[in-house]
Amino acid sequence: MDMGAVLIAVAGVAGTLGGALLTQRGAEKAKRRELETAQALQEARESRELRRHCYSALHRDARQFCTALSRHLYAIRDRAPGDEDIRALESAKDTYRDRWSEALMIAPDAVIAAAGEVNGALNTVYGQVKRLEQGNPRPGESPHSAAEAQHGVWSLIAAAREAMRRDLGVTGSGVRLRSADAPGAVTRDFEEPDRGSS
Repeated sequence: MDMGAVLIAVAGVAGTLGGALLTQRGAEKAKRRELETAQALQEARESRELRRHCYSALHRDARQFCTALSRHLYAIRDRAPGDEDIRALESAKDTYRDRWSEALMIAPDAVIAAAGEVNGALNTVYGQVKRLEQGNPRPGESPHSAAEAQHGVWSLIAAAREAMRRDLGVTGSGVRLRSADAPGAVTRDFEEPDRGSS
């Protein structure tokens, strides 16, 4: 047998086997990249869904807490708040606090900044309302000032909602939701009588 022919045959077989091996490795790498991409997309979808759920609950609960503060102010204005009034306010506050804690672990900084403004304002109004309820307001605190502060929270909630929608990628139209109450309508219910006129 001719040694050159054997070498050519061996080289041919080695080339064929080597080509198959390289093709197989390339296919494995492509499959691995495809799986990694699919996994990354799935994780992104799950993260977005988790944030969407968290944002919906946080927005709802912030609105409910703000509404509970308003109702409590009316109770303070009209009568001494009863146990049911106090429980309703405390329940709204506790539910909101739980959602806020969840958001702190999930939301990006831009959302936390906007929602943090809401959190601070709600807690400030809550403090005023509780001091009024207990008959121990700080200087300058009155039902009217608390109503003004509570009414101002709505615009902060709207700004936080926009930050959340931006994070979820659902904004773009620039649609603004209109408040049901005209500015000042709620605070007029808590105006103090003009003591200067007789």
